[in-house]
Amino acid sequence: MSPAQLRPPTMADVARQAGVSHQTVSRVLGDHPNVREQTRARVLRVIEEMGYRRNSSARALATRRTRTLGVVASDTTLYGPASTLFALEEAARAEGYLVSTVSLRELTMATLSEALDHLSEGGVEGVVAIAPQRSAVDAFAELRCPFPVVVVGSGQGVGIPSVSVDQHLGARLATRHLLAAGHRTVWHLAGPEDWLEAADRAAGWRATLEAADVEPPLLLRGDWSPLSGYRAGQELAGWVGRGLTAVFVANDQMALGVLRALREAGVRTPQDVAVVGFDDIPESEFFAPPLTTVRQDFSAVGKQGIALLLEMIEGRPPATPSPIAIEPQLVVRASTFPHAAQPEGVPL
Repeated sequence: MSPAQLRPPTMADVARQAGVSHQTVSRVLGDHPNVREQTRARVLRVIEEMGYRRNSSARALATRRTRTLGVVASDTTLYGPASTLFALEEAARAEGYLVSTVSLRELTMATLSEALDHLSEGGVEGVVAIAPQRSAVDAFAELRCPFPVVVVGSGQGVGIPSVSVDQHLGARLATRHLLAAGHRTVWHLAGPEDWLEAADRAAGWRATLEAADVEPPLLLRGDWSPLSGYRAGQELAGWVGRGLTAVFVANDQMALGVLRALREAGVRTPQDVAVVGFDDIPESEFFAPPLTTVRQDFSAVGKQGIALLLEMIEGRPPATPSPIAIEPQLVVRASTFPHAAQPEGVPL
């Protein structure tokens, strides 16, 4: 095999094979209008036959655009951050952008600064940060970035252009559903204290109870894992018969642990204790019993996050002002009582 056969085809090779100039091939690749359709079709056919791929470095030098976006993430073993990362990558590809992802064990000033330096050297045009912790948002607010930055999954009021699911509304939907089913109060197993989404869900739960003139009971806290839910469920089981009939759990994986602990304690769901989760992970409809939960639209978060970042890169006014809140949806399954008529004093 000759050296010419070993190397990838160049624009000059395409031009020679198609019988046109180098400039004509460039115009076809740039979708320039001043190219005859017959010529365009011949060039595109040769490009496909030869397997030509335009050199991204050369294109960046010519246009000053790399069409590459950066994503900074952590905790991608968890369902929410992992689903958000996938949605961002999918939305970026749909807009014709490549994605360079930096996954960090923790988001601190030092690690974020290093990650942003790395992405800057790679020529990214902007960055989306999956920053669910309060400490991560605070670090981003202090960093001076050489490109636009959008944060996702951080809740509202973070002071940085952001897109997130309305966690407060999701918690209100879950709590209201249980109150409307006839429960006198709703207990809550919250997520880690530093997570902004956990704080918003706890605030929505508390606000709904207080609006219904119900004193919020003891708040329990887990770390998103089924094990922490199981341990909290063992504690909750001790309150059955003493006023506990409903639990709103801040994510589905902790709810799985709660369901097992209650079952082992001889507590029936939903006959004795109704349980609502949050996220609607794919397995939640196969829990025993199938879990009522709050569904997050991660696809919408990804599309809106990328759209907002591209508007900032291109200097266009945003179609939707930041912060952008995506509405969640309550999915009712067998882990709660049938949804009854809304009693008075239980506002949305």
